[in-house]
Amino acid sequence: MRFHTRKWVKPEDLNANGTLFAGKVLAWLDEQAVIYGIIQLENKRVVTKYMSEINFMSSAVQGDIVEIGIEVIKFGKSSLTLNCEVRNKMTLETILTVDNVILVNLDEKGKPLPHGKTKVEYVKDRLVDKQA
Repeated sequence: MRFHTRKWVKPEDLNANGTLFAGKVLAWLDEQAVIYGIIQLENKRVVTKYMSEINFMSSAVQGDIVEIGIEVIKFGKSSLTLNCEVRNKMTLETILTVDNVILVNLDEKGKPLPHGKTKVEYVKDRLVDKQA
């Protein structure tokens, strides 16, 4: 799994117990999953369709740095299925896992659009291909 994004836990990210608010970390995860999908599918119209069970394993407190890991599980016809993990960068403890996040590639009318992708691509490789 590659960890793509880091977030600094600030006072506004905490719940009443002084730990990282679940809704905040899920918003971070969803945003990063969609950004990842946009880059992979080369389309700004990508939305989250489904998130499987969310398994909270630990938490974080103010001042901690958390990072979000994303791994592609499957390319569908118009979808992309990801496995995600959020962990504490300092302790490497897993904060939560989501086994399946399904994103859907959409056309300009908001309908599923086949993307034609079958493997993970990296921007650096696309730049090389375009220069050749």
